Amino acid sequence: MGTTTDPAPGARVALLRKARGLSQTALARKAHVSLSLLSKVEVGDRPLTPAAATALGGALGLSMAEVQGRASVAADDELLLSELRSAMRDFDMPVHEDVSEGRVAAGLEMADRHRDQVDVAALMTMLPALLRDATAHAHAENSPTSWSALADVYSTVYWLAARHRWMDLAELAVTRQRWAVEQQPNPVGVAFAARDRAGTYLNFGDVDHGLDVVDRAIAAVQSAPVSTVDRDLAMGVLNLRGMTLAGRLPDKREAAREAERHIKSAWRAAASFSSDIEAHGLTFGSQNTFTHVLATRVDLGRPRAALTLTDDLDAALAGLPPTRVAPTRINYARAQLDVGDRDGALENLVAAFDVAPQMARIHPMGREVLRVLSSLHRRSNPALLRLSKLSGVPL
Repeated sequence: MGTTTDPAPGARVALLRKARGLSQTALARKAHVSLSLLSKVEVGDRPLTPAAATALGGALGLSMAEVQGRASVAADDELLLSELRSAMRDFDMPVHEDVSEGRVAAGLEMADRHRDQVDVAALMTMLPALLRDATAHAHAENSPTSWSALADVYSTVYWLAARHRWMDLAELAVTRQRWAVEQQPNPVGVAFAARDRAGTYLNFGDVDHGLDVVDRAIAAVQSAPVSTVDRDLAMGVLNLRGMTLAGRLPDKREAAREAERHIKSAWRAAASFSSDIEAHGLTFGSQNTFTHVLATRVDLGRPRAALTLTDDLDAALAGLPPTRVAPTRINYARAQLDVGDRDGALENLVAAFDVAPQMARIHPMGREVLRVLSSLHRRSNPALLRLSKLSGVPL
């Protein structure tokens, strides 16, 4: 599957600003960011952070995802997206064919495998048919298990759309996901749907409303008649989303306070599991909590605190799927860049591309770290040249 996302987010800011006839001074003033920061972001001396993208987007009348830029698929893959959209439109019109639970379960298992390995091409190819199968089975069976399976397929569609910043598709996916779990409600399924819904607010840069979704879902889980294991799982994934949202609050004092609240709750939930587990297409446990804490520390502007969370990143990530390893490597590289460790940042960025190239090439921060590294090195570098070819980010 071919995707292009040129230019990188920071370079895109300059294009958006100029298209609106704004000077750097005018945009900086309107967005309440420093002129120095905006200038450095545009030329590639500083990465465009999610917080800066949100602030600049607000001034430009755009969402954070729109500022970062959606990934466009190659012409040959547009048909697959069209088929997926068609399957989503037919959510209440199942195909007239018997689809067994085993067939849906096998399809979900394969989709989870592709998602974990960040094989976007394979996932895109199979999702339209899997969605139609799961839809037909849920309508025919009308059981909590069948509707939960359909919700999981929609969650995977959301994951795919959010990674590429196709926010119209992402919003539709979470709406359908919530609809599916409400046909035969179960507290865990509802919690996972809330997590994904909060994710759309995260991508739009609307942190406050995302936190409201998370907190309401947490309150519902706490009072729901579920097992301790299910409650800890639901609480865990919700608090992971909560800490990510909180870390991006504009008031850094409030951000730190709210993030710590979710971090403590996530650690408590993770302590119930001896190792990370897979559920509903997601991973939860101590290792994945660590990756989210690290990312949140970076978003809070505390790169040194992020870097001191472990003195052996390889060991900390051992056994986690590429879908978690790659973004953590990118976040670690961002922290290293912030403290002036260019060589370490490049090493971890290379590792991210090696473990999950299809994710790294469209990851907004991955592209920003690469752009800044290429600007700072000021000379030819074989690793940077290779990543430039893989990502489409010009040096």
